[in-house]
Amino acid sequence: MRVAGRAARVSEPVRIKRFYEDVAVKPIEEGYGVLLDGRQSRTMGRNPLAAPTENLAAGIAAEWGAQGEFIDRQTMPLTAVLSAAIDSGEAGAAEWRAETLKFLMTDLLCYRATAPATLAERQQEIWDPYIGWLHHEFGAALVVTSGVTAVSQPDAAINQVEHALGELSPLALFAICTATKISGSAVLALALWKGAWPPAEIFAASRLDEHFQELSWGVDAEAKAREQSIEKDFLAVSNFMRLLNGA
Repeated sequence: MRVAGRAARVSEPVRIKRFYEDVAVKPIEEGYGVLLDGRQSRTMGRNPLAAPTENLAAGIAAEWGAQGEFIDRQTMPLTAVLSAAIDSGEAGAAEWRAETLKFLMTDLLCYRATAPATLAERQQEIWDPYIGWLHHEFGAALVVTSGVTAVSQPDAAINQVEHALGELSPLALFAICTATKISGSAVLALALWKGAWPPAEIFAASRLDEHFQELSWGVDAEAKAREQSIEKDFLAVSNFMRLLNGA
C-alpha cells in the first residue's frame, strides 16, 4: 500500500520502558497494594492495583519485578486479570454472574455426540464425573442430551448455582466467567474455581471433541497453536483463582 507516493509504514506497538527499580507489597485500605519504588501502582482505569489476598498481590508484584528493560504486558496475566476486574467494579459482577449462568443453560458438557460410538463413550467417561460433581457440590442436577437439539435445564439447578455465585466477590465472578468463556462450560469453570481437578485436566476436558478429531484427521499446526494460546490463558486464570483463594 502506498500513501501520497510514499510507502505506508505499519505502526509498531509503543514500548514502555521500565520506570521503577523496587517492587513491594503493602497493606492498604483496598487490601494489599503493589508498590513501585514506594508508590502505589494503578490500573489502566487509574484505580489502585490492590488484591484482597497477600498471595495474589505477591504474585502480581513478581510479574512487575520480572520485567526487563521494557514492560511486556503479555508476561503479566495476573496483573491483566486483576486490573480488568477492578476497573469494571461492582457493576460488572451482575454481568459476569448472568453470563456464567447463560453458559450453564447450554453447557458444553450436556450435549453429547450420537456418533461415532467411541466419541460418545469418551464424552460419557470424561464429562459425566463433572456433571455428577456439580450435583454433589451445588445440588444442581443438569439434563444431558444427545445431538444438537436444545434442552431446557431445570430452574432448580440454575437457581442453586445462581445462589452460590451470589455469595462470591466480583473478582471471583470475573475469574469464573473468564474461565467459562475460554472452556465453553460453566461446569468446568466452577470445577476449576473449587480445585476439584487439576487445571490441565479440566482444560483437556473442554477440548475433548477436538482431541478426538485429531486421532482421525491428524494435528493441524495452526489449530494446535491456537489451542496452546487458549490453554495459556486458562491456566493463568486458574493461577489467579488459586492465589485469590489464598493458596
